[in-house]
Amino acid sequence: MNPSRTGGEILVANLVAQGATHAFAVPGESYLPVLDALYDARDRLSLVVCRQEGGAAYMAEAFGKLTGRPGIAFVTRGPGATNASIGVHAASQDSTPMILFVGQVGGDMVDREAFQEIDYRRMFGGVAKWAAQIDRADRIPEYVAHAYRIAMSGRPGPVVLALPEDMLSARAACADAPRVDAVAASPDPSLVATAVDRLVAAKRPLLLVGGSRWDGDACRMLQEAAEKFRVPVACGFRNQDLFDNRHALYAGEVGIGVNPQLAARVRDADVLVVIGERLGEMTTSGYTLLVPPVPAQTLIHVHPGAEELGRVYQPAVAIASTPGAFLASLLRSLPRRNEGADNAHAEYLAWQAPRPVPGTLDLWQIVRWLDARLPDDAILTNGAGNYTAWLHRLYRYRKFRTQLAPYVGSMGYGVPAAIAAKVVHPERIVLSWNGDGCFLMNGQELATAVQYRLGIIFVVVDNGMYGTIRMHQERGYPAREYGTALANPDFAALARAYGAHGETVAHTADFAAAFERALSAGRPALLHLKLDPQALTMNATLDQLRAQGVAARKR
Repeated sequence: MNPSRTGGEILVANLVAQGATHAFAVPGESYLPVLDALYDARDRLSLVVCRQEGGAAYMAEAFGKLTGRPGIAFVTRGPGATNASIGVHAASQDSTPMILFVGQVGGDMVDREAFQEIDYRRMFGGVAKWAAQIDRADRIPEYVAHAYRIAMSGRPGPVVLALPEDMLSARAACADAPRVDAVAASPDPSLVATAVDRLVAAKRPLLLVGGSRWDGDACRMLQEAAEKFRVPVACGFRNQDLFDNRHALYAGEVGIGVNPQLAARVRDADVLVVIGERLGEMTTSGYTLLVPPVPAQTLIHVHPGAEELGRVYQPAVAIASTPGAFLASLLRSLPRRNEGADNAHAEYLAWQAPRPVPGTLDLWQIVRWLDARLPDDAILTNGAGNYTAWLHRLYRYRKFRTQLAPYVGSMGYGVPAAIAAKVVHPERIVLSWNGDGCFLMNGQELATAVQYRLGIIFVVVDNGMYGTIRMHQERGYPAREYGTALANPDFAALARAYGAHGETVAHTADFAAAFERALSAGRPALLHLKLDPQALTMNATLDQLRAQGVAARKR
């Protein structure tokens, strides 16, 4: 006989049964029975209490990226759910397994527009892989197991489950569901053989990798396949940690501000093997590196979600498979080639050559120093903005899952993602790289880092503006800046007010010592980097961009 339990107890027991180790939450009265059950399971399922639901959802998304199992977030109804929606959107576009549990009004009040009531199936129906409501406590095991399988299988993504209050307090006697794993997707051997034939006949082949469903073994096989066939490897937007960036076959990142030589290499490839990457706007430079619907390149597209194959581009060979299963099959039949790869890595290294930077603080030199100083397993997180370009272009990611950055391009990601990373890997160095505008979107989660004694190093690059938007303004509407200037706090003093270590760095030469002090502080630390506003991009100053915009408008 199964014991009688509350819905909250059944839910927590089934999360534990699925292997959940952490949940990120902002508490709410709508799911008090869950909080009560989490109290009894606190030695098995740790609760990380956050300061805003957007931060909690981002943490869950980052957890899903790091582990391959769904990150778990709990938020209350109405405002809690709407705040958390940004993390659901990120998980959707980033193909990340995640489950958001949302408190809901009881069945006796439903459809009356009760306090904070929203129909979450309608609200999240267009962005989540599955949005549902659990109305019976005895069906919780079924829903949780199904949510895990959906979130992880095919193209991974977010699931949203609404939890009516009366269902969570109701009692039921039911068995827990067994642990589920992602549905395997293996390639058709005949299609792999066709792919090999195309590669063997190619004169300018290129591998382009990205997306999810990767693991350490798949990355190892990717390197083995590249070395066996002597083919260069490029990583899709914000997926640079899939291939060692120091490797002689690494060609660089295909993303925002792509190296023009790498862009040409993608356009000119006669056979382009895309593994895991769904070929979104950022990786294709606005769908120009490959032109839909039928690209000029012979496209071999490998993706675990069959629905993604042919969605934008019609491939010559479409293979529904996880990266690891495809690469294992490819290695068995791919012949060894002793020539090829030409100078792709040399072009990548030349793209990293420093350029003069206005002001006393040089991000080129700082990121190059970090690249030399940080261990191979350090985890770097960032949000969105021009400040990320220095990191993506200059830092060499060496190991799988050392980069946490939003494919969706949303600001405010770097702080909560770093918290999730340090929770999962407390023994590793975690560096959160933020712009001033980006940091303040979830900077309150610094309190979370302090509360849980997470020794993260937060870097805030401060140029007093929303830099990316200012860049576009100067290009399209020169000398008409409006709405992009920021009046910022003293970020180092703000960090100290939270209980973290805080320092301001205004000169390049002072960064190394400040970093070492931050690393040895034994608590969260923030380095406030004062960047000259003229250093707006890696390739042009603010004044140069304005001059280019003026010239363009005269033409």
